[in-house]
Amino acid sequence: MSHAHEVARLLLIDDHPLIRSGLRLCLEMTTDLRVIGEAEHAEGALAFLHARLARDPLGRTLPHMVLMDLNMPGMGGLSLIEQLHQQFPHIAVLVLSMYDRTDSIVHAIRAGARGYLLKDEPAPHIVAAVHAVMQGRMVFSAEVKMRLSATEAVKQRLTQREREVLAYLSRGYSNKGIAQLLNVSVRTVETHRLNIRGKLNIESQPGLAQYAVEAAQALMPWSDGATPSSDGKDSRVTRAPQEPPSTVPRAPRIPVASPALASLKKDI
Repeated sequence: MSHAHEVARLLLIDDHPLIRSGLRLCLEMTTDLRVIGEAEHAEGALAFLHARLARDPLGRTLPHMVLMDLNMPGMGGLSLIEQLHQQFPHIAVLVLSMYDRTDSIVHAIRAGARGYLLKDEPAPHIVAAVHAVMQGRMVFSAEVKMRLSATEAVKQRLTQREREVLAYLSRGYSNKGIAQLLNVSVRTVETHRLNIRGKLNIESQPGLAQYAVEAAQALMPWSDGATPSSDGKDSRVTRAPQEPPSTVPRAPRIPVASPALASLKKDI
């Protein structure tokens, strides 16, 4: 489905009113884009969508796209993307965030986002990205593309076991804990850590720990749905059990255009 020849309805989600106002202004300067709602947090956005769906079960007044930040009070941006992907799969999600960390980017893509822009993008680029996503393409800021490509290159350099060690480091496990989980000796884990540092040109153990937190999820996704948070603890995104109404059309399949994206999308 393409919305190229109709006015696209947008929902803005950001906890800063000034940013929402600026986005609305630049988006509505284009005749084929219309902001139909704003929310400052995930709960408000879901309430807005369910209220619209209650008034029109066919979903004819729902937004075509959500343009949202990740950092927000309450539920949080990543959980909201998952909720939207499950409950409203026809709504495209485009992230506009100040966070350029690899883990944030990868988590957003796996959760169902179709693009990731940084907030320093010029207004015309944001408008162009909205149009591109509405036409079924995935879009990323240049810095985001570089990070995804770098992650893929690192993935090719590390062995499967090294990626497992890195992933457990991101969860805050000690060498002894990792050894027990992998059924190997502590010395073997220490050797893997040393090899990882050498391959990635990381000089210190704290540097390795920081890298693990930021990038391990892209290199070794968890099968149980858990994702490492910035403090090294597990965080779980609750999947919504509700199915969207059968009358609401599903989103078009997004083509995967690069090996890096293919690697990320295969685990969704």
